[in-house]
Amino acid sequence: MKNPILTFVFILIATMAFGQSHTLPLWEGTPPLQTAMDLQEDVRQEGIIRIANVQIPTIEVYLPAKQIATGKAVVIFPGGGYGILAYDWEGTDFAKWLNAQGIAGIVVKYRLPISKSLTDPKEVPLMDAQRAVRLVRQNAESWNIDPAKVGVMGFSAGGHLASTISTQYNHEVARTKDAIDVLSARPDFSVLVYPVITFQDDAVHGGSRKNLIGENATQELKDRFSAQLNVNGETPPTFLVHAQDDKGVPIENSLLYYQALHKNGVKASLHIYPSGGHGFAFGLGKGAVEGWREVLLAWMNETVE
Repeated sequence: MKNPILTFVFILIATMAFGQSHTLPLWEGTPPLQTAMDLQEDVRQEGIIRIANVQIPTIEVYLPAKQIATGKAVVIFPGGGYGILAYDWEGTDFAKWLNAQGIAGIVVKYRLPISKSLTDPKEVPLMDAQRAVRLVRQNAESWNIDPAKVGVMGFSAGGHLASTISTQYNHEVARTKDAIDVLSARPDFSVLVYPVITFQDDAVHGGSRKNLIGENATQELKDRFSAQLNVNGETPPTFLVHAQDDKGVPIENSLLYYQALHKNGVKASLHIYPSGGHGFAFGLGKGAVEGWREVLLAWMNETVE
């Protein structure tokens, strides 16, 4: 586009079309497994937006223009070791990018298990994740979403949460139910980006395990939250991406999950890049890993029909 005025107008229209959002609470009143306390959420801008001590979990909904909407939706879980949420870096930035591809992006501000207000911390992230998927399906018609094309995307510890809901979507905890609970929480597909998968000692990300289930967790709990041990034939198709030089979460996490998916006959696509480190997000300036999003889109077009 050679005309600079037309170029500017195009950019302005694109900016207005994409990136608009609205936010909804996951729960009415005090969320389940939480005691009402005078605790404040901690939001800091430190290069990226870091959110800690979430007390009111929400979904932030980004919808594409109807003219390009594909009906697909991705529920996004930012990472942060279950201690913080890298909210824009691994959340809203991706929701906006997905919108440009005609895909709805829903960012989940889920509660973190280190909060003092929680009565059973290990159960809370999964509970919020299930609720987020159900809320998307409840609003599918008005948001121009196909309820059979709702997937999840998680980064690092958010990848652990995405793999947990992919393998434990039917897990229940005693609480008051409502009409939304009749809807399925099973994702139709899963995108795991440098994910924490296992809580076994050989390849564990110690910070995520400590924050979710504690330092002295039983082997039973370690097994329950090691997603590769919970895969079965009903686990949704999965796309995995990792860097070989990841010093935070070893690539064995993605390898273990892929092997379990393959063993159970689940469609899976595993992409290991030689460099990129941990937390590369878009991968900009990181070499070959910068192209992983295009590979993802091709996989989604083939897998999510």
